[in-house]
Amino acid sequence: MNQEQLSKLEKSIQTMKDKQCRIYLVVQDTKGNAKASIRYIYQVGMALKNNGFNPIILHEKPDYFGVGNWLGEEYMTELPHMAIEGTNLEVSPEDLIIIPEIYGFVMDQITKLPCGKVVLCQAYDHIFETLNPGDTWSRLGFYKCITTSEKQKEVIETLMRGVSIDVLPPVISECFEKQTLPPKTIISVHTRDQRETVNLIKAFYARFPQYRWITFRDMRGLSEKEFANAMKESFCSVWMDQTSGFGTFPLESFKMGIPIIGLVPNLVPEWMNEDNGIWINNPNMMVDVIADFTQNWLEDNISPVIFEGMEKTISEYSDMNRFESNVVELFSKMIDTRLESFEEQLNKFETIE
Repeated sequence: MNQEQLSKLEKSIQTMKDKQCRIYLVVQDTKGNAKASIRYIYQVGMALKNNGFNPIILHEKPDYFGVGNWLGEEYMTELPHMAIEGTNLEVSPEDLIIIPEIYGFVMDQITKLPCGKVVLCQAYDHIFETLNPGDTWSRLGFYKCITTSEKQKEVIETLMRGVSIDVLPPVISECFEKQTLPPKTIISVHTRDQRETVNLIKAFYARFPQYRWITFRDMRGLSEKEFANAMKESFCSVWMDQTSGFGTFPLESFKMGIPIIGLVPNLVPEWMNEDNGIWINNPNMMVDVIADFTQNWLEDNISPVIFEGMEKTISEYSDMNRFESNVVELFSKMIDTRLESFEEQLNKFETIE
């Protein structure tokens, strides 16, 4: 190691001690459409910013649409943004880059970058979507992963050997507040595919024409505040997403005190239990269950056990301070581990000297 390398190493160590190493958070451009996975990344970035770290939102192209119109302008103005394309991206050994699992092709491109590389896996079903056959995260130099639940961690451990996995559960935004006015005859629906919503509504009206006065509201294409305000009017919500890795929509429903009827996903999240919702395994039974619930609601015959279960569950996912504390603890641990490695290199050089 020559003097120049030594100087760079000492600078990297000091940068990490000052918490000023760059933490690049890669995001997908949803073209203005609200997406829970993107909200999660921005919440992580804001938590880091609020606690003296140096996060940078990294998007693919310069014409990034952003999240201002659906998440809030403060996320665009308070967090630094940078494009990968057409930018001279500076990456130093002390920096961290956090890449969602859907960007397997980007992982391949940055394999040789001299920085800390971490996979952010929110959707287990996307793990191999853009990886080349035979590739694994560790083969591409990604030895750490952040995921959102213990259940996903268990799945990832069976697929990606040699990768250390940390769990960082999402937090439900403060704009989802408990209903204060009596709900209207509205059912909020959230499905992975919009065709599922359309088919559900048509099947319900065909099978139960006596309930044609019930309104179904598709929750797509709304800003976070519009989403919360629209949902607040509902007496019930419906969730159908069998490949969900976590499921924030039911938790948003819990926080607003709205009972939910949901299709149990393939990967059952740890927050789901028989007391906090009406969960079914057969999608063909969904309209019948909705009709039964509607009748019970009209007769004021909804079990208080559901509301108690919802309240108990959401208490673990609605504390923003705890979320920020978890973010700080996780990233501090990652930086400290790298700092120890850098200091070991420095000590070896000084011993030789």
